Amino acid sequence: MRIPLDYYRILGLPLAASNEQLRQAYSDRIVQLPRREYSQAAISSRKQLIEEAYVVLSDQKERSTYDQLYLAHAYDPDSATAVENRTESHKKGLDAQSLSIEIVQDELVGALLILQELGEYELVLKLGRPYLVKNSASKDNNLASEEIHESAERPDVILTVALACLELGREQWQQGHYENAAISLETGEELLSRESLFPSVQVEIQADLCKLRPYRILELLALPLEKTTERRQGLGLLQNILEDRGGIDGTGKDLSGLNIDDFLRFIQQLRNHLTVAEQHKLFEAESKRPSAVATYLAVYALIARGFAQRQPALISQARQMLMRLGKRQDVHLEQSLCALLLGQTEEATRVLELSQEYEALAFIREKSQDSPDLLPGLCLYGEQWLQHEVFPHFRDLAKQQASLKNYFADQQVQAYLEALPTDAETTDEWAVINRQPFPQVQTNNSRRHSNSTGSRQFNHNITPDPELPETLIRERSEYANFSPPTWNTSGSAKSEVSGAQIPTAERIARGTNSNLNGSAKAATTGQNRKRRRRKPTQVPPRERVLDNHHHYPRRRRTFASTLEGKTRLVWRVFISLVGLLVFWVVVTTAFGWLKNLFFPAPSLQGEQLFVQLNQPPIPIPDKNSNPQPPEGTLTDTTAQEVIQAWLSTKAAALGPNHEISSLDQILVGSALTQWRLVTQQDKLDNRYRKYNHSLKVESVNNIELDPDRAAVVATVKEVTQFYENGQFKKSSEESLRVRYNLIRLKGAWRIQNMSVIS
Repeated sequence: MRIPLDYYRILGLPLAASNEQLRQAYSDRIVQLPRREYSQAAISSRKQLIEEAYVVLSDQKERSTYDQLYLAHAYDPDSATAVENRTESHKKGLDAQSLSIEIVQDELVGALLILQELGEYELVLKLGRPYLVKNSASKDNNLASEEIHESAERPDVILTVALACLELGREQWQQGHYENAAISLETGEELLSRESLFPSVQVEIQADLCKLRPYRILELLALPLEKTTERRQGLGLLQNILEDRGGIDGTGKDLSGLNIDDFLRFIQQLRNHLTVAEQHKLFEAESKRPSAVATYLAVYALIARGFAQRQPALISQARQMLMRLGKRQDVHLEQSLCALLLGQTEEATRVLELSQEYEALAFIREKSQDSPDLLPGLCLYGEQWLQHEVFPHFRDLAKQQASLKNYFADQQVQAYLEALPTDAETTDEWAVINRQPFPQVQTNNSRRHSNSTGSRQFNHNITPDPELPETLIRERSEYANFSPPTWNTSGSAKSEVSGAQIPTAERIARGTNSNLNGSAKAATTGQNRKRRRRKPTQVPPRERVLDNHHHYPRRRRTFASTLEGKTRLVWRVFISLVGLLVFWVVVTTAFGWLKNLFFPAPSLQGEQLFVQLNQPPIPIPDKNSNPQPPEGTLTDTTAQEVIQAWLSTKAAALGPNHEISSLDQILVGSALTQWRLVTQQDKLDNRYRKYNHSLKVESVNNIELDPDRAAVVATVKEVTQFYENGQFKKSSEESLRVRYNLIRLKGAWRIQNMSVIS
């Protein structure tokens, strides 16, 4: 067969290379060896091609003839055939049309190796895949001597093709084609898993796939909304990462290389590609772990969806979630806005007074200076907050206009708000949360208003709408004559998060670990001021003060005499206790001495056991460590335990709770990939199954050349009950003979793949 290679490329030399360069290149290529997984036959095949290229180019006559054909093809491919006819290069296997060389079957692995070293990964796949398909077909027939030789070369060809997939995937990753990179990597992993070869290379490919997952998620979710299948795949990958990490702010290992802060930035960047419904579903589920960050993001999604789709019930749900957050965070501003959107204006202004968001309060007071209360400024702030801080983080709301007037004019909203309890009835509901103490917030840490390009400030020149809804009008508040402080925007903290900011999530994440020993000064200032006005302090008259000073020396003497008596009593009690303690020690010592004198204890003969109080006599294993299987080959008992563990894991993964993470404890390779997809699809379709298994191991075959591999044939009787949307659908009973291919990784047996025999 012909391979598109030339001798200069084999040696890595230019056409004008000198003889010294030729010898040096030959020496370097011979010394360089491929990966240690290659067999000696593959290394010899590669060496044979390098030597053949060196022999041709080191002979001046043959090199001159070869250069003629090389130049003819490079500058005038049409004339290369004529040059070939005048030379004997064709006898040496040179093809003038493509500058290829003719090789025998023994040199195929070496040629593929050289092509891979040159970075021709797609060419390796093009030449290697047909060989593997042909060789696989020959397995079903009687093997001739040539086919037996091909089977010996097959592992090296598989390794070369898999490594080409790995390197091609990394190239596509660098170019930003993340899904294509994943396809290339998964192709290589599937090939190695199917053949049960080179587990170290499989682990390397799997590690790259894990690191690639965040990039794939961003690429898939950024697709148009019409690409439902691809976007559903992206959400599935996101769910897998969250399960591996244990939530948005979890500390589990997902092998992506992202720490908690990086993952928060990733989530913030991801929000711009998700719709409000998708974020609602995602963050509401994550908030139940529980997660403070997910709860806050779920609040944003509920408020945005409730306002945009005119569903006040969602805003009421967001208010309930804020009540849980309010036990540890200052979320009074968000509570006030929820109360405003629910038409509870008195509650909105009352909760607003407890907030420590000084910048937002200054804006609201400035816009309410000509009004008897803070309602106009709060309404204006609410519209600006929805427009610039909430809507931009939702894909389907980024260009939507926020209007309180249109919201309250909706008949569905009006009907819901009329059915809500009045402000007086909701006071007790908020009382618990509003009495919680919060850390004092500095002025320069005020709320930040951001969009996708950076920090955004509200427009001070916007005037309140004179036609506010009647449901938002209330009586004059005590802040009617309040003089607002200066709104300082120069001290707003800014942080770049990959083109977006995460002001709320970071504040919640940091506040979770903050000290809660502060005092709720803002909540009590108004009450103390009112209390002082109602009951002024009474100043004692001058005569009473003089009289008190007149009697002071006599009270001081009485107090001194009383203190002296108490001190004397304390000393007496202390001396009595010390005397009792000494008496008890003397009595117990004398009793022990007399007992040993008249009733001596029996003496122990021989060498005594040395036991220390601070160390156990035998090593105690860690309670969290897994029992280690015995070394050596796989036994029938261990095989029974491994297969039974798989059946139990399968029942848990496909059961009502869909415990996907448990699959990693028993499966690897293609089996893990396959069953993960099955479990994820059942979870998305709201399906689950209940199993009843019985198992009988028929045979255990250990591979002599590799003690870490074995094959188990077992008969499995499986009774399955299928459920969909919580309703029983059908049941089935099967008896199958299954072949399990096992591999030992880190001392534990894992199932690499499985197939039904009959």
